[in-house]
Amino acid sequence: MIGGAGADEGGPSPSAGIGAYTNMSALGQVPVEVQVVLGRAKLPIGNILKLGRGAVVEIDRRVGEQVEIHINHRPVARGEIVIVDDDRLGVTLTEIITNASNLH
Repeated sequence: MIGGAGADEGGPSPSAGIGAYTNMSALGQVPVEVQVVLGRAKLPIGNILKLGRGAVVEIDRRVGEQVEIHINHRPVARGEIVIVDDDRLGVTLTEIITNASNLH
């Protein structure tokens, strides 16, 4: 079939972007996982097995450095940690990552 599925039914062509769909309200309800990555560490398994309550794992970030915001495990932004409502943390977005290869 020339044009692919949906071409004969009056829908957008397969080459059309997601913005070609007119019913975007349904898309706005799709849940995605948002993660804030404070930092990373590499440890030998032997050291991991020795970890216990009160152990401190050093990560690759310093206080005040930006954190990474991931959506569905993909980096999309950077931001700064902020305190929200005295006992909760949040993130203020400072940069949108347009190309994930620019992350590191």
